[in-house]
Amino acid sequence: MKNRKLFALVLVLVLLLAGCAKSADGYAPMENIAVTQSPNSEGIYDSVSGETPEVSDRKLIRTVNLEAETEALDSLLNAVDAKVRELGGYIENRNVYTGSAYSSYQQTRRAELTVRIPAKQLDAFINHVSEAGNITSSSESAEDVTLSYVAVQSRMKALEMEEARLLELIEGAANLSELLELEKRLTEVRTELEQVTSQLRLYDNLVDYGTVKLSIREVQKLTPVEEPGFWERIGSGFVESLCNLWSFLKELVIFLVVSLPYLLPFAVAGLVVFLLIRRSVRKKRKKSKPPFETNPDN
Repeated sequence: MKNRKLFALVLVLVLLLAGCAKSADGYAPMENIAVTQSPNSEGIYDSVSGETPEVSDRKLIRTVNLEAETEALDSLLNAVDAKVRELGGYIENRNVYTGSAYSSYQQTRRAELTVRIPAKQLDAFINHVSEAGNITSSSESAEDVTLSYVAVQSRMKALEMEEARLLELIEGAANLSELLELEKRLTEVRTELEQVTSQLRLYDNLVDYGTVKLSIREVQKLTPVEEPGFWERIGSGFVESLCNLWSFLKELVIFLVVSLPYLLPFAVAGLVVFLLIRRSVRKKRKKSKPPFETNPDN
């Protein structure tokens, strides 16, 4: 019985010594391996520097769509221009439509703008437009490009390291063939590095500056924010109908006056034709009228 206990004790000691020997040979505990190689909670890992970016340092591309109306289009456009310059932004695209009296009896002036505003000042610009005009519709989207940004940044660092290494190898090239191969690879690396750098600059511009697509329409009366009541809708609808009728009559008079040089020859020709027809009808009536008959008793 004692021999069995002694044998079991020796066996336990042998197993413990074997485990210690394996750890000393270079095997790391499983827990340490998981901590060292696992990325952060968002799956972002820089393979070059071995660092993980801060989770709070998000790369977001914000795009805002606004539809506004105003009673004075020029004044609102001037206010928008002044605010854009004040916030350090710029207008990327601008289209202004003045309307036409020949296409419709209602002249509708409107403007379409694409504005780039620094991301930190984007909310301030939206609030300013809301105060200067009447916002009828708004929407916003934010695209998270953090993963793509980190991947491009890591690729740029890897290319820069390879470029530096190639320059060192070129200085110590042993023969012409090796030199040509190294220079060929250096050209390829620099070409790809330029492309990656341009892509990174594009990301920086899209992230640093938010995009506001602003559509402005000039109206005679602003759309009420609150839903009007029954009698208010009847009254406003009747007034709007009168305004539309007046606009139609006004545009009709303008159209007739402007088109008078074209309509006058047709009016003269029509008058001549009318007079000729009238004269022909009178002649036919005279020919068909019976002669005057006298009374034989007289």
